[in-house]
Amino acid sequence: MIFQSLTFFVFFAIVFGFHRTRAPWSVRKFALLAGSYLFYAAWNPPFALLLVGSTVIDWSVGRAMPGSTAGRRKLLLITSLTSNLGVLAAFKYGNFLIHNFSLAMDALGVPFEPMSWNVVLPVGISFYTFQTLSYTIDVYRQKIEPWHSFLDFALFVSFFPQLVAGPIVRASHFLPQCLTPRRATSREISWGATLLLVGLFQKVILADALMAPIADLVYADAGRAGFLDAWIGTLAFSAQILFDFAGYSTCAIGVALMLGFELPDNFRAPYAARGFSDFWKRWHISLSSWLKDYLYIPLGGNRRGPRRTDVNLMVTMLLGGLWHGAAWRFVIWGALHGLYLLLERHLRNIPRLVRLGGWKGARPLIMLATYAGVCLTWVFFRAETWGDALSLSLGMMGFVTNSAIVIGPANVLLVVGVTIGLLGWHAWLRDSSFEERWQQFPVWLRVGLVGFMAFLLAVTTVDDRAFIYFQF
Repeated sequence: MIFQSLTFFVFFAIVFGFHRTRAPWSVRKFALLAGSYLFYAAWNPPFALLLVGSTVIDWSVGRAMPGSTAGRRKLLLITSLTSNLGVLAAFKYGNFLIHNFSLAMDALGVPFEPMSWNVVLPVGISFYTFQTLSYTIDVYRQKIEPWHSFLDFALFVSFFPQLVAGPIVRASHFLPQCLTPRRATSREISWGATLLLVGLFQKVILADALMAPIADLVYADAGRAGFLDAWIGTLAFSAQILFDFAGYSTCAIGVALMLGFELPDNFRAPYAARGFSDFWKRWHISLSSWLKDYLYIPLGGNRRGPRRTDVNLMVTMLLGGLWHGAAWRFVIWGALHGLYLLLERHLRNIPRLVRLGGWKGARPLIMLATYAGVCLTWVFFRAETWGDALSLSLGMMGFVTNSAIVIGPANVLLVVGVTIGLLGWHAWLRDSSFEERWQQFPVWLRVGLVGFMAFLLAVTTVDDRAFIYFQF
């Protein structure tokens, strides 16, 4: 069940209608929980049992921690970590681990016949696993108290707007909202519906109808892509993944708001970032903050000297890359971002460069350089094989001499126009929120934009593509 489907709108109309009744708050929360499980089960009903298992285990672990000895609390935390990460590893990384173990045995000359491990990846498992783990870790650290209501906790784990592709919500943010009845005001419903429309416009029109076909064309013929084609295809993908993923987050925030719940922002004009640390404060914020709080800082952060800080940064980004997919391409993607962060960190120790970075005239150049660096990493994120990633990377650096024209002039102009518009839009949003900027528009322009987006969504016919981050 995807946001752009008719099935979802029928489902949401029913959920929203009951949520607006005068039924007791506990009954309405239970209805939201039931609806969330129905939403998740629409993909593969048996996988809903994984949600149940994760919920019961982490709820029980959290409740058992207060009053326990230090040793027992640590054992309870290990139980939560091993059960959640064990399930994640089995479903998401089983084939990857078996395949690489087989390659290692072959390299050593040891005969090994790998077992077949063809399992379907449960949609959203990486997201809700990190969400439930944050709860048990926070309880263990005594940052929050174990929650008193199992119903609230179950709703926190399975809340359908953000269940399958984020944002990754912290218990301290969501659970207090369950204490009082949530009933959206007319303004919240209006703004939530606007966000849903904007998110769908990003996904269906900008990502799927405009950018995805061009990116697919280039990446399907990566071996023939020269400098222009490689860059245009990668620029198209950089826009596609932004509109796709930010579109989902925008839809999720809007749907939740119409139900009276607030979800955190997951994107803040990331392509207007000035440097790669700034980029990760703006892109997939809920994941980057999770990795910082639950991996980078526990490893020691920047408290144990420069060399250890470099190691901690690289380990965090490598694991962040692996979180995205069970393939070495994602590890390389994370490693490149780690190298960017290390280089940036050391360049900040050069006073002349610091002064140059503070010069207003250099800021647009730094933004463009950051965006170009991010685009180079997207090649490993999008390419299907190592060979494709290498061919496109060499093409983008001008080393492919036997290239052929893969895309036509119209597609080049389209991608260049969308890229300029996207960068300009992000630069305009860099220091303010989308809501603040939207409210600055006159009413007639807001109405016109809403009507324009709704019209295009109504008349555009494209294949229903799942959101890219569903596979993670």
